Amino acid sequence: MIVDFHTHTFPDSIAARAVGHLAENSHTLPFLDGTAGALAESRRAAGIDRCVVLPVATSARQVPHINDAAIRMNETAEDTGLYSLGAMHPDFPDWREELKRLQKARVRGIKLHPPYQGVPFDDKRYVRILSLAGELGLFTVIHAGLDVGLPGNDSAVPRRIANALRAAGPVTLVCAHMGGWRRWEEAKTLLPPLGVYIDTAFSFGRITPLGDDHPWREEELQMLDDARMAEMIRAFGPRRVLFGTDSPWMDQAEQIRRLQALPLSDMEKAAVSGGNAARLMGWESI
Repeated sequence: MIVDFHTHTFPDSIAARAVGHLAENSHTLPFLDGTAGALAESRRAAGIDRCVVLPVATSARQVPHINDAAIRMNETAEDTGLYSLGAMHPDFPDWREELKRLQKARVRGIKLHPPYQGVPFDDKRYVRILSLAGELGLFTVIHAGLDVGLPGNDSAVPRRIANALRAAGPVTLVCAHMGGWRRWEEAKTLLPPLGVYIDTAFSFGRITPLGDDHPWREEELQMLDDARMAEMIRAFGPRRVLFGTDSPWMDQAEQIRRLQALPLSDMEKAAVSGGNAARLMGWESI
């Protein structure tokens, strides 16, 4: 099984506007239009069995609406191959009841994005969400490291993740972008002993610039190469790494090809490409 554990979609009515805004802000070319239909088509063409959609609530008022949509997406997932997590915001007042609602609806986990939500990850508002999610059996995915569209924002760097985990107690946490985008050495040092998962999203290869006037130098467009990616996977352990593309921002088929070309054993590739995700999502019997 191949699972893309890190994808994004938007409602059809706002997808073009949302993706366009994010592309301009990050100077990054999208490969899809951000709709669920485009992702489902890309998934099939790339030979991906299932995708996990990670919705982000950029304001507290969005939380229940996003989670309603996530529950609806999961009702059709057997046909589309798209399975959604829930969203939470640190300022959402009814966070306890909303997490319980997601658990009751059999949503497997939640996504948090400190840079977009404007709160450091080691803030007590996140810690309490992490703690209850852990008690309810929900895993949490966090945007980890810097963000391509918010240069200098350190709200989700590895040291803050480590602080939050020490305060929250036993939780299952997935740190996206190989544990900390552009903070990979810090992630490799601080996070493996804490038992977190990481995903490969938007960390592998080269950023595709939106136009010829990209503000970064060519070397800044380069992310982890094959050797460093394999090194990171072994530092965390292949049972703790999840394949993800951050679609629509990376080409799913190209990212699978890169993963399969890594100097890993067949068992390690099988775990990273889908086995670990299936375990987290409760699909092991499939």
